[in-house]
Amino acid sequence: MVDYVPGLAGVPATKSKISSLDGEKGVLAYRGYTIADLAENSSFEETSYLLLNGNLPNSDELADFESHLKANRRVKYNVRKIMRDLPASGHPMEMLQTAVASMGMFYAGDECLTGSDVCEDLHYVQNMSVKILSRMATLVAMWENIRNGYDAIQPRDDLSHAGNLLYMLNGKEPDEYLTRIMDACLILHAEHTINASTFAAMVTSSTLASPYLVMAAAIGTLAGPLHGGANQRVVEMLKEIDGPENAEAWIDKKMANKGVIWGMGHREYKVKDPRASYLQTMMEDWVKTRGKLSKMFETALEVERICEDRLAAKGVYPNVDFYSGILYTEMGIPADQFTPLFAVSRSAGWLAHWKEQLSGNRIYRPTQIYTGEDIRAYTDIGQR
Repeated sequence: MVDYVPGLAGVPATKSKISSLDGEKGVLAYRGYTIADLAENSSFEETSYLLLNGNLPNSDELADFESHLKANRRVKYNVRKIMRDLPASGHPMEMLQTAVASMGMFYAGDECLTGSDVCEDLHYVQNMSVKILSRMATLVAMWENIRNGYDAIQPRDDLSHAGNLLYMLNGKEPDEYLTRIMDACLILHAEHTINASTFAAMVTSSTLASPYLVMAAAIGTLAGPLHGGANQRVVEMLKEIDGPENAEAWIDKKMANKGVIWGMGHREYKVKDPRASYLQTMMEDWVKTRGKLSKMFETALEVERICEDRLAAKGVYPNVDFYSGILYTEMGIPADQFTPLFAVSRSAGWLAHWKEQLSGNRIYRPTQIYTGEDIRAYTDIGQR
């Protein structure tokens, strides 16, 4: 009898060269480069190239990649019309999944995936990856304007990926400091081995569905509060605690009732999530640069201190969601846009796994352990 592992915890589902994780030491690396190194020295564009192609680009390769990203930022008016017809009160992740899926109807995307043979046209794969990677940011930023009753701000081709995203969100010239923070956030969220949304992308990829549907599947999976939606829940939690002086009583009550402390713990890490550590460092730098310590950040530090006392022995520490939402809040970004920004970033990793899946494709078809009734006779409705 095959052993059943709930949630497939620890069960290898693939072989991959894209990222690696050491949960005991708290190390996450993309193609062999630690995220701290990349967040400190790289850009989202360069990191995306690394994830997609396996190596850091030289100056000409990076310039060409950046040029292609900038050239593909615009989306057709048909997609904007669909977005305008969506209810403004809807969650941005539902909008994003709808808009990304709809793009497959307006842009060619499956002409290389029509038979049983895996697509080996690397130019096609790279071209589709660039288009999707670029337009994900456009869709998220456009929605912030559309849902507030304004025309979508058109993208600029003289700004970086992070800079253009900030510009499109609020129509203001992007602050250099905020742009660098956004760039680092995008890098930190770009990839994380075989998590739930990446696995959803891989399963969908294995059917040779179009890359737009692959991304739509991943977006829907990321939306859940146990995955990408947790950063929004962290901010809601900190607002509910309402100050560091209330943290201990709130946490003790939550633990007594076996409730969830959002942003704490990660299945893969037995120490503090390295992404959380870097985000905390950026928050501390924010305080030094901007000269203020927000109530939310003060509360978060106290929550972490108390949780370390209560939960560190169980290997429960802050994960990436704990500080990312606080940082986005300080930047003036609405809480329900946190997870879409996560998707903008993680699209680089999803597309890298799409490419890797196609290179040695086999459709996913796991088995099950049946626990239902034995074969039985049909009973007429009058005799039930």
